[in-house]
Amino acid sequence: MGGMRRELPGWAGLPMMGWLTAVLWLDRSGAGGSLGQQRLLGALTWLALLAVLWRVSPVVRAQTAVVVAMATVVEYVFSPTLGVYTYRFGNVPAYVPPGHGLVYLSAFAIGHAALVQRHRRTAVAVVLTIGGAWAVHGLVLAHRTDVLGAFWFGCLALFLRFGPSLGVYVGAFVAVGYLELVGTHLGTWAWAATDPTGAVSIGNPPSGAAGGYGWFDLAGLLVAPLLLRGWAHLSPRRRSLLAGTPPVADVR
Repeated sequence: MGGMRRELPGWAGLPMMGWLTAVLWLDRSGAGGSLGQQRLLGALTWLALLAVLWRVSPVVRAQTAVVVAMATVVEYVFSPTLGVYTYRFGNVPAYVPPGHGLVYLSAFAIGHAALVQRHRRTAVAVVLTIGGAWAVHGLVLAHRTDVLGAFWFGCLALFLRFGPSLGVYVGAFVAVGYLELVGTHLGTWAWAATDPTGAVSIGNPPSGAAGGYGWFDLAGLLVAPLLLRGWAHLSPRRRSLLAGTPPVADVR
């Protein structure tokens, strides 16, 4: 295959989500884990992310890098700064930035699975039906009214209608929805009842969290080509220096 790497198969999302589930369980409320344990989980999660990235194309690597960078900024702004949601130690755990990379790759793998690609309309209809029911429940029936979740579900519906990659948004609904339910159930993090203004109520978790995550996916899909073009314009010497490898002389 001339050195080309295959993209992730559909089933690859399962071990990645399995690893993240194990990490959330180990760092759950009442588990007695320390900051040192969080850092170890972070290092292992980075290794897991790098191992997966080795298998994918440069485009997907660039998309993942954008998602990790954007999600990390959002984490530090919305968690320890604004307190929209809070982790056990009031910090951003070391496993969270690479964890966002694995979430994106899980969404990518699920969304590009053969079954989803063959039945894209059905998959979108299922996501809209389940997500819509969850959002309505949060607005009408839940003990904590969830306006933010309904807003994010609206974002998800727009992504599914106009977004550049339907499969990724379908996969994000599965991966993000599952991990939000697991993380809040275990007490790994908890969402505040309202936003900092007190005007927008929030469920724990918000029903449409995948819609909020869709902005990360969109950024990755749109910005990655710019990164790759910038990388391509670097000289071979600069590319090798940035990659930490000896430069290769040009052959004329």
